[in-house]
Parts: sequence; structure tokens; C-alpha cells
Amino acid sequence: MKISIGADHRGHDAARSLARALEAMGHEVTVLNGGDSDGGPQSCDYPDRAHQVGSGVASGEADRGVLLCGSGIGMCIAANKVPGVRAALVHDEFTAQMAKSHNNANVLCLSADMLGQRLIERMVEAWMTAEFEGGRHARRVAKIHAIERGEDPSGVTSETLPA
Repeated sequence: MKISIGADHRGHDAARSLARALEAMGHEVTVLNGGDSDGGPQSCDYPDRAHQVGSGVASGEADRGVLLCGSGIGMCIAANKVPGVRAALVHDEFTAQMAKSHNNANVLCLSADMLGQRLIERMVEAWMTAEFEGGRHARRVAKIHAIERGEDPSGVTSETLPA
């Protein structure tokens, strides 16, 4: 699977460690990181990374994206502005799994400041191995797409979903 990871300076180290773990699992990883020429963190603006990763996922260049900043909040807000992105801010393995199984999240947002590296890796693994359940959740995701198109989501019903 192709995974794009983006981080600002506060998520820099966690992103590099996560990339190594995902590569060890056999994934193709691209890291868009706030780093300097020595490989250390360099101050950067999280919306830039969120847009890069979100655009890559929305275009199909990457299958999924992971974003890391201090709290994960800013990355999540910015990524969700990219059409086609369903970014979820998660705090544990359960919310990571639910982000995929119920919301079909294609971008995961994480706090580099509040989560340990091992927990970050377990959360990403839970999200990567979860499968979208479809059913009533497909209708809800279709409603999200309607909102994205500027439409009233109340018109989306199970009967109006594509087969």
C-alpha cells in the first residue's frame, strides 16, 4: 500500500519512526516532513503538509495518509478542506479502527506531543488493517460527500446510493 506521511516540526521525529515501521511491514512510504538539511526538525506550517498529503490521497497518488503535528487538531482541520479527504483525529487503537470501519477515513491525524511512538504505531496498524463496513455507514459517508459538493445531505438515502 502507498502511504503518504506528513508532519510539521513537532511531528518530525514521530513521522520518521512511523515511516520505518510501515516500510518494515512492506508498505511504500513517502514522508513530507518539516526537516532541515541535517535531518532535524525545522519550523514549518502544518496546513502545507496537510494539503500535500490530502491532495495525494484524493488524487490516488497515495492510498492513505497519516498526518502528525503537536495536537493533530490543525492537521485534521486543514486536511478535511481537501475534497475527497476524510481525515480523522484519533487518540487510541479503538478510535483508529472505528475511523476506518465506520467512516472510511483515508487520512489519519495524530498528536505527536500526547502519544508515545509505540502507541502511534499500534494505532496506525489498527487503522490499516480495519475494513470499511459499508451498510448504514456507506449512506453516512455518501452524505459527507454530498456536503462536500455543497448539497443537502438529507436527500441521500439507502435507495439513492449507487449499487
